Amino acid sequence: MSRIKTDAVKIMFFVLALICTGCAENYFPKPYGYFRVDLPEHRYKRLETSFPCTFEIAAMAKPEIPQQAGINIVYPALNATIYCNYQAVSTSKIQELAEDARKAVYKHLIKADDIKEVVYENREKKVYGTFYDLKGNVASVVQFVLTDSSEHFFRGAVYFNNVPNKDSIAPMADYIKKDVIHLMESFSWK
Repeated sequence: MSRIKTDAVKIMFFVLALICTGCAENYFPKPYGYFRVDLPEHRYKRLETSFPCTFEIAAMAKPEIPQQAGINIVYPALNATIYCNYQAVSTSKIQELAEDARKAVYKHLIKADDIKEVVYENREKKVYGTFYDLKGNVASVVQFVLTDSSEHFFRGAVYFNNVPNKDSIAPMADYIKKDVIHLMESFSWK
């Protein structure tokens, strides 16, 4: 019987040694991934509006005119929209509207990691404005204002139709930011 006990002890020791050395590789969970989005090459088309301005929008975008003072540039494939509105104003009102737009941008500071303001100016076309680039889990990733500094005020904001998650929308946000910059650069008053 002692031989059986000795063999049983040897077997248990072998199994225990096998368990301890067999699990030497550490397990690391895979990071959460997002679906890959294949974005088309940037192409643009001129958009003529009933407002006293014209500009180019992405060829993949669809303009919608929901009200008299606004236009929505919808990206169905990206589940995003650039909400734009126009106001005819007096010179004294432009500063007030620009400050209201700035305040609206900085309301996102609660969730934003950073907000960068880039001043835009095209003296030939009399187009002046500001591009706001918002970083982080914010509702609006880009906002902008354009004016002629005397009679016209145009404002836009990009929103995605889902819960803000900077990691999941990053490629689409960067894509639309380029389109907004192109919109601003191609913008002219009629």
